[in-house]
Amino acid sequence: MDTTTATQPTTWRLRIRLDDRPGTLARVTTRLAARDCNVLGLSVLPVPGGVIDEIVVSTPAGTEPASLIDDIRAEGGRCVGITRAQVRQMVDRTTAALRAAGAALRDQAATAEAVRTMLGADSVRVAEDGDVEPDASGHLAVLRLGKDTTLVARRGWAPFTEVELARVAAFGEVLTAGVTAAGAPSAVIANNGAGIVLRPGTPADGDAVADLHARCSAQTLFARYHSGLRTLPRRWLHRLLQPPRGKTLLALCGTEVIGMAQLIRTNDPAEAEISLLVEDSWQRQGVGTAMIDRLGGIARAEGHRRMIAWCLPQEIGFERAARASAHPVTVRYEDSMLRVAITVDASRRPDDVTATTATEGATRK
Repeated sequence: MDTTTATQPTTWRLRIRLDDRPGTLARVTTRLAARDCNVLGLSVLPVPGGVIDEIVVSTPAGTEPASLIDDIRAEGGRCVGITRAQVRQMVDRTTAALRAAGAALRDQAATAEAVRTMLGADSVRVAEDGDVEPDASGHLAVLRLGKDTTLVARRGWAPFTEVELARVAAFGEVLTAGVTAAGAPSAVIANNGAGIVLRPGTPADGDAVADLHARCSAQTLFARYHSGLRTLPRRWLHRLLQPPRGKTLLALCGTEVIGMAQLIRTNDPAEAEISLLVEDSWQRQGVGTAMIDRLGGIARAEGHRRMIAWCLPQEIGFERAARASAHPVTVRYEDSMLRVAITVDASRRPDDVTATTATEGATRK
């Protein structure tokens, strides 16, 4: 729970369980009103054995969230969860679900972010080969899209309710009917008019990725790896294509891999590292920017706020590609390196209450 006391009015979303007695909810709202709190929204979520009331309330400056919880307890209630909200997030749930479905149907790469938006989840990731841990707390939700794709959503501030799980299951049925899958390849047009396909890397791409490195100049490889790499050691291929803490995205023209980008989780949940390698003859053609935009969507869905890249001071290629992307960029010198931060949560959708989306990146060598 975030217990920071704001100097400005703060909006909170609370989920509470109350005694099944007439007037209990009215007495809670009366107590909140006595604190000059304004109830902006109220919804009832059926759960096994009763219901959970969700209240969105605007509080005056200096109001601690603990005082709201005390008011609920004073009326015999229990706070199941509390998190910050924003007035712009006050959107009808049916409308939000339809918008999320529309976004996923328009762009397959947006599926995980659409699920996160609809559930108000902290993060949504693609499970690796059935990598779904058992969970009895209710803070994890699993969505299967066909036989090949499984999404895992997590939310720390409150367990998922049966209603929310049913809603996201129906969402999955819509996507499956539309033959949509998260992580599917997407196509972009490069500045030179060529069609480029972006898709996740697999071990089968080892030879093509090795050929990409062989075609890159020493300067391009040095900018990516910060060392005098001449050829790519074969033992690196598996780690490059299946990093243990992240994802690899490839850009292909025909059957040739012309670019590769990685998104790596860090110890800070708000940040992830991003790195980029584009073949010399394809640089300044929008390939790097397209990969940054694609990884930005993945980072946002996984709960990051920023992507961070560490670049050599004289290398401006990554910064140029980042500034051409759809995300705000900040640059500063740190430890004799150029730290490029790409904010990926600037355009959060109306239902995004809890997620911290961010990614920053380039693997520091």
